[in-house]
Order: sequence, then structure tokens, then C-alpha cells
Amino acid sequence: MPDALQRVCFVMHLQPERVDDYLAAHEHVWPEMLDALRDAGWRNYSLFLRPDDGMVVGYLETEDFDRATAAMEQTAVNDRWQAQMAQYFRPATPGSDGANPDTIRHQLREYFHLS
Repeated sequence: MPDALQRVCFVMHLQPERVDDYLAAHEHVWPEMLDALRDAGWRNYSLFLRPDDGMVVGYLETEDFDRATAAMEQTAVNDRWQAQMAQYFRPATPGSDGANPDTIRHQLREYFHLS
């Protein structure tokens, strides 16, 4: 892997009672959403789940995460996808109906890598 690629890892938290629904939604990710991610520079993108508490861990590689994220934020398909996914995540503030995954992910700092 070229040194120019950033390895990015983040966590998000599902509502535990919505884990199965969230997984079902990912069985058929819209082809235009997959294309948008690729076009924005998201590579080797994976999501992992700890089902007992709804913790989602995301991993991707990209040349510039800020640029890749900004590119996704400018797409209509991302707006529609995030609106659909918001119902599955823990609200950012108590009492709200859901949380936009783009705004609640917490990026983790890489401190060790063995290649």
C-alpha cells in the first residue's frame, strides 16, 4: 500500500434494538451510493459490528479523508442514504429521533501499524 494512503478508523453507535434492521439495510446498498463512495476516494471500506451493544467500527483507506468526506457530503445520494440510516443510530442529543451517521462518527487515532 502506498504511503500516500491514509488508514481511517471510526466508531458509531446503533440503537441496540435496531441492529437487525440496520444489518438488513446493508444487504442491498444502493449501487449509486457505492459508486459515490468510490468516486469520492473511499477505498477498502469495511464496517464491523459488535451486536450486543450496537457499536459500529468503520475502516477505510483514502488519499485525503477530509477531501473524501467533503466529496460525499456534496452528493444527493449521500443525503438520501444518511437520512435513511439516521433512524438506526443513537441520537446525538437525548430526545431526538436519530442521528446522521456523517455527524456522529468519532474518528480514532492510529498509533501503531505493522505492514
